[in-house]
Amino acid sequence: MELVTPGIGLIFWQTITFLIVLFLLSKFAWKPIMRALNDREASIESALSAAEQAKLEMQGLKAENEKLLAQARMERDKILKEATEAGNNLVEMAREKANEEGARMITVAREAIENEKRAAIADVKNKAASLSIEIAERILRRELSDPKAQQALAQTYVSEVSLS
Repeated sequence: MELVTPGIGLIFWQTITFLIVLFLLSKFAWKPIMRALNDREASIESALSAAEQAKLEMQGLKAENEKLLAQARMERDKILKEATEAGNNLVEMAREKANEEGARMITVAREAIENEKRAAIADVKNKAASLSIEIAERILRRELSDPKAQQALAQTYVSEVSLS
């Protein structure tokens, strides 16, 4: 039972040993341990404040990033709109130019047709005149082969000329 209920001497010596160990720890170990704990606490606090600072910076960067993305989207939309307008303008200009060219070609073709028509009419008139002269010449040769017919024709011409 002695182990369960210690004696007074044992308690006395254990108390003295505990006090000596406590004194030695407080004299030599307590200050370095406390300094290490304070240093550790300061480093943890600085790490937490750095983490908070980094979090704030990240939020700022994220907001700036969103702003830049919005600007980039607006600029992209603007460029696409300008490109679409330029394409539409180019198509419209090409269409107008094609219409003008078509109208010019039609005008040139009409003028060419009119010139060809005039030339054909002039050619037909010339051929008709040549044929008329040839026919008249042949008729006159046949009619004028007879001297009586020549005199009758000459009198007819003279009477027609004098009436005019």
